[in-house]
Amino acid sequence: MAFGIKREELTSWKQAVENKQIAFLTHYWTDERFPGCNTVTKVGCSDIAKLIEWGKQYDLKEEWIDYKEAYPHFDLFGKYEYEIMKKEGLLEQLRRFRFVQ
Repeated sequence: MAFGIKREELTSWKQAVENKQIAFLTHYWTDERFPGCNTVTKVGCSDIAKLIEWGKQYDLKEEWIDYKEAYPHFDLFGKYEYEIMKKEGLLEQLRRFRFVQ
């Protein structure tokens, strides 16, 4: 369940994914399987080949793509989330949730 974001942010992310853009959406998230992870960043794109190629630069495996929703995406959390968002110049999304200073 996504929380800590506005409906407009989610709608914008979905539209970008549908338009075959690589789109990022960070929100609060908890899962007892991943202690210490309080956020997740969904990196989506409806062009699967494009999403796979994007993921390769960060050693993300194709089988990690989440297809259960209509918006294929990688779920980034923990060290992957921080390092990738830093390289993408998107740390502001994490700062918003107090993940980084």
